[in-house]
Amino acid sequence: MDPAVRRYLADLVTTAREVLGPELVGVYAAGSVALDAYQPGRSDVDVALVCRDPLPRRTRHELVARLRHEALPCPARGLELVAYSRAVAGSGTAEPGFEVELNTGARMPSRVTLTPAERPAADGHFWYGLDRSILYQRGHPLVGPPAGEIFADLAPGELRELLVAALRWWLARPAPPGNGPAPGTEEAVLGACRALVRVHDGDWLSKVAAGRRVIALGRDPELVRRCVHARSGGPAPTATEARAFQQQVLDEIVAG
Repeated sequence: MDPAVRRYLADLVTTAREVLGPELVGVYAAGSVALDAYQPGRSDVDVALVCRDPLPRRTRHELVARLRHEALPCPARGLELVAYSRAVAGSGTAEPGFEVELNTGARMPSRVTLTPAERPAADGHFWYGLDRSILYQRGHPLVGPPAGEIFADLAPGELRELLVAALRWWLARPAPPGNGPAPGTEEAVLGACRALVRVHDGDWLSKVAAGRRVIALGRDPELVRRCVHARSGGPAPTATEARAFQQQVLDEIVAG
């Protein structure tokens, strides 16, 4: 783990303990940190907090105040933090169910959401069930019991539905103008690779690791290889190429 991120996470755990006290069940690294894919300057720091019971609104406000970038500077692009009650973390449902959501950082748009009802539908409600599935399999405990004892996975049918929703959300985003390499298209392709690997192999991998597995399987290897290289500064694919690949993956997952 990047030393600056390690120190930051230690400070985050200390702050969460100060705010939540005995209500704190655990703190778990997710995303690129948990999947051994953190890239300084590019990656976010993803964290899940788990508390014993639903939090009073004043406690949610205090968490936001104490953990926002201005109070606790994040060395990454930003922090994406979601807090869950233990009941929701272990529910195995697709519902968002969070207590508070905080996105904050020097290079990230700020977002504070204190209830799932405040989350705009257009931004997608599928993220949370997928994130808890990743945490169940790959979450890295910073404090608290192993992630597999706290988080529950989704049933296969519900997982497939959320992956379909995520792919459709990506495909519905406006395409950039022109037909040259388009920033962000590599993320869309590699995200589709991750969905494909999860459905077929049952493994949650980082986007790059999923892309390499798809390359090894001979699935559009030239395009996926370009997307892997784009993560390190190479040219991204065009929006047309990315959308065609995403649609193929979507059709395959829908068909079962």
